[in-house]
Amino acid sequence: MTSLTPRTVARRHPAVRDDIGDLITRRPLPGPGLDQVDPFLFLNHHGPQTYAPGNRGLPFGPHPHRGFETVTFILEGELAHNDSGGGESIIRAGGIQWMTAGSGPIHAELSPASFKRDGGPMEILQLWVNLPSRLKMTPPAYVGLQAGDIPTFTTEDGRVTVEAVSGRWGETTAPIQSLIDVQMAVVRFRPGGTFTTPVARGRNVFLYVVRGQVSVGGTAVEPWHLLTLNDDGDAVGIEAASDAVILLGHSAPIGEPVFSHGPFVMNTREEIIQAIEDYNAGKFGPPPRV
Repeated sequence: MTSLTPRTVARRHPAVRDDIGDLITRRPLPGPGLDQVDPFLFLNHHGPQTYAPGNRGLPFGPHPHRGFETVTFILEGELAHNDSGGGESIIRAGGIQWMTAGSGPIHAELSPASFKRDGGPMEILQLWVNLPSRLKMTPPAYVGLQAGDIPTFTTEDGRVTVEAVSGRWGETTAPIQSLIDVQMAVVRFRPGGTFTTPVARGRNVFLYVVRGQVSVGGTAVEPWHLLTLNDDGDAVGIEAASDAVILLGHSAPIGEPVFSHGPFVMNTREEIIQAIEDYNAGKFGPPPRV
């Protein structure tokens, strides 16, 4: 078997604090000097924080999207989803939501009534993944998975657990097979745990340290940092000095122009104008009931 060569770190990108009302929010992407990690466009890290009983919950009422996919990781708490296509679910801690916005739904991401009544811990990641021009107007779709729906595997020493969200990780096939072959996982470490996974040269790696102290390709990384990696190896290697949680993905770059405005991500300004006109004309469907 040919040995793998781990990639080295090109740069560490700290998340910028940008709270939304009383919702603690950190954003590593886009950030200073980094517009995207093609096709990964955007990451918001909400929390961790604890809501008191009688809270107002998350503020993401009905809003449209077009031209990309949203992947939401519920690390703590609960998230209620409703969309104009009739999709509706409440996803709990450990679950994920994968929504292909495509031609355009209207959706809402709010805290369920029980969470607003009782409060509790909350930590959520939302990642935006671009779509190529040939798929930007694909029909919208939504998948909500609870923790028990996501297959996991552990390393031989039991110190690393991989939650396979999309694609294929070793012998484990994830429940989501994305439109553009995005491999995505949540990787949880105990102190001293190591994880190495093959990544073909030419694919872009998305690696965000949610919590814990880790080393990637020999470079120490603090929590709340996104890494860009050099294309100088055929693997990603991570070692944890403490308990840690990593969001890890990779995909071939799309290599097309990106023109974004608010909740729309297209290739040209004209396509953004058309998206706004279509939304105002009611072509995204009726707003979901919340």
